Amino acid sequence: MNEEIVTQILEKGKTLVTQFGFDFLIAIAIFIIGKFAVKMIMRILSKVMLSKKMDETVVHFIVDLIYFCLVAFVVLASLSQIGIETTSFIAILGAAGLAIGLALQGSLSNFASGVLLIIFHPFKVGDYINAGGNEGVVENIQVFTTQIKTLDNKAVIIPNSQITSESITNFTMKENRRIDLVFGVSYGDNIPKCKKVMMEVMAADERVLKEPKPFVGLLELGNSSVNFAVRPWVKTTDYWTVFFDLNEKIKIKLDEEGITIPFPQRDVHLYNHND
Repeated sequence: MNEEIVTQILEKGKTLVTQFGFDFLIAIAIFIIGKFAVKMIMRILSKVMLSKKMDETVVHFIVDLIYFCLVAFVVLASLSQIGIETTSFIAILGAAGLAIGLALQGSLSNFASGVLLIIFHPFKVGDYINAGGNEGVVENIQVFTTQIKTLDNKAVIIPNSQITSESITNFTMKENRRIDLVFGVSYGDNIPKCKKVMMEVMAADERVLKEPKPFVGLLELGNSSVNFAVRPWVKTTDYWTVFFDLNEKIKIKLDEEGITIPFPQRDVHLYNHND
């Protein structure tokens, strides 16, 4: 009787091996080949992203995330091959992903924004920008935040999502910038002479570019002065030094020529880089 039971068990075992053995081997092959293919894809993807000069931290994070997803897909494909129902596994993974996404939606938003900043390069370290309601020199661009240094030497750390959700002004991206100044003279002064004096001061400064040409024009007839727009172009790196120097030099030259600058000039102002 015992021999008959053993014989039946062996027969059933042979039947199971015959039925599922081939599927089991295919499942193992799917897992091994799939994992090897995933590693190759990740290696190529990593090289491509690094060749685009993406931040290494971001590259490693993206590669690890995609690797996990693809390996999970390979495992599910292997289990499905041997007849194991994978629908419940997919549902569990989906629910877990949703829960994690909701818990980390702020961080994920900052991360996605950080990736966009690194890919599209609206600014780089060393640029002077206005972004996220803050203005200063970019010191560090990280995955979740960007750090800038203000003109009064304060460190401001801005969430990347705050930067990408608003407009970004990069004052140093372009090679040249225009300086916008306004000078007012009295109504009794000679207009052509005033324009000539201002043009001569700009022409004498080697930092003022010849092209585009500097410009002086009558801007408005103010309440107490005739106001001139003075528009020289300079290298971006020379912007502030030329800005302050021209204010001083034009004022001195107007005084030397006997041209009166009314005081106080309530209707005259200097444009700064935010205008």
